[in-house]
Amino acid sequence: MIFKKFFAGFVASTIIFAGSPTFAQYEDDGETITEVPTEIYMWVQSTPRANYWFNHRNSGYRVKEDGTLDLYTLMIPTVMMYDNVQIQDVIQKRKWRQLSLDGYQRLAGRADYLKFDLRNMTVQVVERVDLDDTWAPLDKDTSGEPVKLSDIPVKDVRYNFYRTILEWARAHNDLIIARSRGKLSEEDGNLLINEVPINKIFIPPAEGQSYNPPENVDPTPDE
Repeated sequence: MIFKKFFAGFVASTIIFAGSPTFAQYEDDGETITEVPTEIYMWVQSTPRANYWFNHRNSGYRVKEDGTLDLYTLMIPTVMMYDNVQIQDVIQKRKWRQLSLDGYQRLAGRADYLKFDLRNMTVQVVERVDLDDTWAPLDKDTSGEPVKLSDIPVKDVRYNFYRTILEWARAHNDLIIARSRGKLSEEDGNLLINEVPINKIFIPPAEGQSYNPPENVDPTPDE
């Protein structure tokens, strides 16, 4: 999969499950549970209404027109798998908005394609796709706008989700670069570890924890 095309348009059937995963379902207290392929997705958290995962296999840096990687722009595919209450809530809201319900009797969750701008410290849901229980797309929304990470409250479910993704990206930066289909520019290839953008940004601690910056990394973000 070429990341330039990958970024140009979110095609759920290829982006969400690169690697042709198989799907398993089972019943739990009357709910149909669709298992997420862990060889592709990493679980981050669960709430009463959904389980949150991100695609670690196809997370990567944006590829610029010259074929080099933009180390300030991370593209991360994610999925949220709903419980029955959340499924019904989504369906009811679509009814109120007089939106199509075709296929929504099989709604299972949604995919959010995230763009992290490490220069401006924002995150944007570039595309949001409702998924059925085979992860086929039902509907999509591309109206998402960049949101300042610092504006997301600690109690917001997105806070820990985004923070965990950025921590993983920092710990696995070499892997992300290797998996991206672009190449490092000569300038970026010569960067010291504390000059790499993912290591320069401030990643807030988990709720109730103190901040411990990585070794040799300046915890003060760029102005």
